[in-house]
Amino acid sequence: MPSAALPAALTRGPFSVADALRLGVPPSRLRRVDLVAPTRGVRAKDAPASLVERARAMAVGMPADAALSHVTAAMLIGVPLPARVEDPGAPLDVIRASARTRVRRRGCVGHRGLEAREVQLVHGLRVTSSADTWVDLGEVLDRGIGLDDLVVAGDFVATTLGALEPLRAALARRVRPRGGRALAASLLEVRPGARSPMETRARLMFTRAGAPAPEVNAAVTDRHGGWLLEGDLVWRRQRVIVEYQGAVHAPIEHRSRDAQRRELAADEGWRVIEVFKEDVFHPGRRHTCIGRLLRAVADGP
Repeated sequence: MPSAALPAALTRGPFSVADALRLGVPPSRLRRVDLVAPTRGVRAKDAPASLVERARAMAVGMPADAALSHVTAAMLIGVPLPARVEDPGAPLDVIRASARTRVRRRGCVGHRGLEAREVQLVHGLRVTSSADTWVDLGEVLDRGIGLDDLVVAGDFVATTLGALEPLRAALARRVRPRGGRALAASLLEVRPGARSPMETRARLMFTRAGAPAPEVNAAVTDRHGGWLLEGDLVWRRQRVIVEYQGAVHAPIEHRSRDAQRRELAADEGWRVIEVFKEDVFHPGRRHTCIGRLLRAVADGP
């Protein structure tokens, strides 16, 4: 093997120093400047640039019985989190069973309690299950996660799993979990079926203002039972629909289709209210939007 060459098995991604030595790579080669050390005992040809790459490098150095958890697991799974929490350069959350030594190494935060959690593979990595990861978010409220963020995350997980029960079961498995009160309170507001974080936040905005709970992403039909549209939030008895207008609705073809759907629904006696991001976050627009919805559901058909 030429002095500068590495075995082919070590060129596909991060590798452990121990594996390299077993394959006959001299220690001096592992100190060359063309290799980086993402974490202790690990080398790679290139510095990890993304969260997945960082997690893969960390996984090489982690004990085999460890898993990625908490905020790291949520980001890998795709659970929506507030921007202030989603830092791809933050230390990675790593968890082991309570009977094992907590992982302590540069670039990670060690946790214990894996025996109370299920593990799944995400991007080929051992990661706590989505339901257990949702419960773990209650342990890191100090990182900037609030009640509404837990509901948004819970909606995503319940929608992905197709039911609310896995979240209930994951929370019930824990004994006096940190953030338990916030998790229990948010679970009361989690609804499977939500398609986006902003749909969830709009629903919370209306129900907390006194509106009855709407159906989520529900089919709306005409008087003959023919399909008209799928409403983001539907108050069926009052014949009111709320449509959240996100970036996906910006192209002209989407706007044209949405306009036609609104007109067809109006012909059938439905009132369609459009909601935008500013209606949720801007105080003045929020007040106006809530008032418009409350009047609509109060008037009814």
